[in-house]
Amino acid sequence: MMTLRMFTSPPKSIPTTTTWYLSDLAEARGKQELFTRQSPQRLKALREHAMIESAISSNRIEGVEIDAKRVRTVVFGKPALCDRGEEEVAGYRDALKLIHESAARLAVSEETILRLHRLSRGQVWDAGQYKAKDVDIIETYADGRSRIRFKTVPAKRTPAAMAELVSLWESASVERPVPPLIALAAFNLDFLCIHPFRDGNGRASRLLLLLTCYHLGFEVGRYISLERLIEENKDRYYETLEQSSRGWHDGKNDPWPYINYLLYILKTAYGEFEQRVGQTAEPKGAKTALVISAIDRLTDPFSVADLQRQCPGVGMDMIRKILKQQRLAGHVRCMGLGRNAAWSKTPKWKPESG
Repeated sequence: MMTLRMFTSPPKSIPTTTTWYLSDLAEARGKQELFTRQSPQRLKALREHAMIESAISSNRIEGVEIDAKRVRTVVFGKPALCDRGEEEVAGYRDALKLIHESAARLAVSEETILRLHRLSRGQVWDAGQYKAKDVDIIETYADGRSRIRFKTVPAKRTPAAMAELVSLWESASVERPVPPLIALAAFNLDFLCIHPFRDGNGRASRLLLLLTCYHLGFEVGRYISLERLIEENKDRYYETLEQSSRGWHDGKNDPWPYINYLLYILKTAYGEFEQRVGQTAEPKGAKTALVISAIDRLTDPFSVADLQRQCPGVGMDMIRKILKQQRLAGHVRCMGLGRNAAWSKTPKWKPESG
């Protein structure tokens, strides 16, 4: 809540980079309705793919992975879950569905925050409960050394801190002393600094990011996975979080690195959304478009396994078929033999090639 306290009155200045992001995002939101009227089948495929990517990426950031062959079954089916990882992915899916289906009726409140945490943590004993003991954020190095990266709010002060955080968000939403997207990012930063739960804070923060975006009319997270973009930029996520949390307890932190990071993620999501939906060329098959987009994002060389990680909802056979089509068209080349062969794009490659 220390960052939102800073923004109870207008800041003396807003960094130029931030104003650029705000301008770009205002324009993107203005185009949003136009794009969401197009190609219902493509939008349906994007929604399904974003659901898979979000559930997988948000958990993978925290080191939780499941068998790639089980992804679609876990996210869209009602299977008997095999292990703890599948429980957490399925739980995160349930939290996403709640937000996608009920965001307008879902207040940003302590009750909602606890509910989202309870869903996303599956069957863990303290799901939906604030931490009972102090929990600091520890960074461990490859050589075994460790350090306290950030001392979070003590357990006994957490309920009061969360109550103030929600109150400050409500005030910022009504009074608007700063642009709403700045308040959104400040709220997210403060939540992570409070670190209200024993575990699952990162996942809860990403669910709250999606929910608060919905409340401000930025609905790109329905079609493009914000969690996947955060995972792809994970190093910068941790870097800006550390930069913006220094001095937080004293209200002397610099929030702009983390604010700009989240605005960058949203801008990137809208750029990807417009590229996928706003193409004027003859539309490709939905899965083909997803794989083509993944090839374009990956750096050379890449593998079939890399594409499967980028497109967890697309089967291996389909990925191989698309690669073969692209190879025959001269857009990619295979640099070896066997299932682990590396691939690269040729000078003829274009993102819209297909």
